Amino acid sequence: SPVERWQPSIAGPICMVGPDRFRFLNAEHQVATATDWNSLGRDRLWSYNLHYFADLVAVDAASRRDWHRDLIARWLRDNPPGYGAGWEPFCLSLRIVNWLKWYCQDGDLSADARESLAVQVRYLARSIEWHLLGNHVFENARALVFAGLCFDGPEGEEWLATGIQLLDAQVGEQILTDGGHFERSPMYHALVLEGVLDLVNLMSGHGSDSHLGSLRVRLCDTAQRMLLWLKAMVHPDGEIALFNDAAFGIAPTLAKLMDYAARLGIVTSAPEAGLYLSDSGYVSVRNSLMTLIADIGELGPAYQPGHGHADTLSFELSLADRRVIVDAGTSCYGTSPERLALRRTDAHNTLMVDGQDSSEVWSGFRVGRRAHVYDAVFAVNSARKWVFGAYHDGYRYLPGRPRHRRDWVV
Repeated sequence: SPVERWQPSIAGPICMVGPDRFRFLNAEHQVATATDWNSLGRDRLWSYNLHYFADLVAVDAASRRDWHRDLIARWLRDNPPGYGAGWEPFCLSLRIVNWLKWYCQDGDLSADARESLAVQVRYLARSIEWHLLGNHVFENARALVFAGLCFDGPEGEEWLATGIQLLDAQVGEQILTDGGHFERSPMYHALVLEGVLDLVNLMSGHGSDSHLGSLRVRLCDTAQRMLLWLKAMVHPDGEIALFNDAAFGIAPTLAKLMDYAARLGIVTSAPEAGLYLSDSGYVSVRNSLMTLIADIGELGPAYQPGHGHADTLSFELSLADRRVIVDAGTSCYGTSPERLALRRTDAHNTLMVDGQDSSEVWSGFRVGRRAHVYDAVFAVNSARKWVFGAYHDGYRYLPGRPRHRRDWVV
């Protein structure tokens, strides 16, 4: 059984600070009544986090087990099928995985919870997020594989087959040859990597002859490449570069991901001191004095640029172990003025022309006209210096059709 072979996964930050009090995204609220699960007075992303049940697998979760049992019972009572944010596919996917991880780590799902879980998976299987694609479909697939391996019977086999088929396609599409996640956000990359490691964990013990066994081998190789990519995208302080939608404290750190991978038998070497991640479009160079990470690539996948910023040719720099030139990343979602300001060109370390953005970011997750990158180069010259750069055409619509070229010499 998957439960017997399950290794403890990465413990996330504590978000349940009382039996009915929660802290997400730097905001704390009480959830004491049925209406509190879908309160209109709260940020929608905060409500989504509430329905994920991440505290079930957070730091020191065992000490809050009674709270967790009561919380699951309350959710079952207050969230009938199809009603509210908790039944949106992304919330379903993360909650299904977290309930099953809790179960694998000696949680005890009641008969009512197990019955509801089956209903939730049925609902998800009919609600794959093809309209959003990207990491959403990956999470849908991961949840179906988790359910398929934890539920017996023909329905469980059907969920597993669907999940494997989705994963096969999505891993090939979303994980680039250089190991990066195609949305070019180091934070989402780390979240997807954690999901890949969870799947490797759950699939342990399945023979290499089976389709599941061959998928596990492929996921191990994928995790290795993703770890190497992430090592190149981390500063000496151990935290990620904040390109595109990224923030600290949301995804596991590189150190936690490496520890988890090692426990699953996945080990990687150190990246080269100078590395061009050509598929993702990032350059990472480091020596004893400095670390520089630059963006000389496309904004994101053409059909899903929602986590991208107008930051083409931006960079971050650490001197010794201290960040000196930094990116703002993101602090919020939605459609607020702050969200737009964080995505605009002047929030990044790159050139803004005539007060215009290099790519046309609008609404919360939309991009219209966008910059494309050309003539990207990365080399070591005769003086043993790294030389790299590119130009973009994001300002081609302005008078004179200006091009922005930037080159670095390290």
